[in-house]
Amino acid sequence: MISLLGLDPGTYAPSALHHRDRTFPETNCYVDIWIELLHAHGIDPASAMAFACTVDFEGDQWTFFKPPPDELVRLYGIDVHEMQLYRQVVDHAIEQLNAGRTVIIEADSFYMPDRAATSYRRAHVKSSIAIEAIDAAGERLRYFHGPGYYELSGDDYRGLFRFGRGFSEEVLPPYAELVRFDAGPRLEGEQLRRAAHEMLRRQLDRRPASNPWLAFGRRLSMDLPELLAGTDTDYHAYAFATVRQCGAAFEAAKSFVEWLAYLPSGHANTAMEALERQVRGVKALLFKLARRRAFDPAPAIRKLAEDWETAMQALECLAFGARRGAA
Repeated sequence: MISLLGLDPGTYAPSALHHRDRTFPETNCYVDIWIELLHAHGIDPASAMAFACTVDFEGDQWTFFKPPPDELVRLYGIDVHEMQLYRQVVDHAIEQLNAGRTVIIEADSFYMPDRAATSYRRAHVKSSIAIEAIDAAGERLRYFHGPGYYELSGDDYRGLFRFGRGFSEEVLPPYAELVRFDAGPRLEGEQLRRAAHEMLRRQLDRRPASNPWLAFGRRLSMDLPELLAGTDTDYHAYAFATVRQCGAAFEAAKSFVEWLAYLPSGHANTAMEALERQVRGVKALLFKLARRRAFDPAPAIRKLAEDWETAMQALECLAFGARRGAA
């Protein structure tokens, strides 16, 4: 088996950001693999999560938040960029693993046993994985996905890599990214903390121009009748793209502030408390939507909007100082 880090799925301990006690132990498929990739390299992934502080409502969904590639280079010397696939995916992956790199690919959850409770052998659902190890002769693959590190083999291996399958010529190759770990110095300690603080400033310069909860509240009022009359599938798709996405982002943002402010200040505490209230508010809103009964979301949205304003002002103070935060 060719392995990037020599890990064992039977003994691997996931990051604390994927602990089952968290309100949202999974974020989205792309952030989840970066959480575990960083963790497996001895990096606290909370240090990368400044980008989660400034998610926005995009009109029909909340931001599918992802780590900015330029920040990965600045903080850890990790470069990620699109890969040109001109051979079998597995051949590319083996070559890159041998070079001390990894490949992130869009894969079909139909062949991923870690999705046994949802799409495994039930539905063809796109998801991102990061390849950690391959045994080509034994048809085994080890990969980061969701909240952990897993192995698949046999028919799942052949299905995921499209071996022996009569795929249509109209099916496009998966999107793939190459991840290099030698693009620059890996910052640590106080140097990393200062760089992450600067990252927070850059992210806040791109914060939403207006309160995203107010925009989401207007859209939810429009969508609610159709959503309540729809199917469970409709609800889960809507919840993932909207409420679950922002809830996971705000919980990741709270973890970033906790990591950044290892000596908590008043601004850090205020930000963490406001972010936590949003996480709890999102969870309550999810429960109300899941009941599939008519309700007035306005009071919940109003409170979430107030907490967002509090969090943003506290983050501004934490990043730039009280003068700008109070402006």
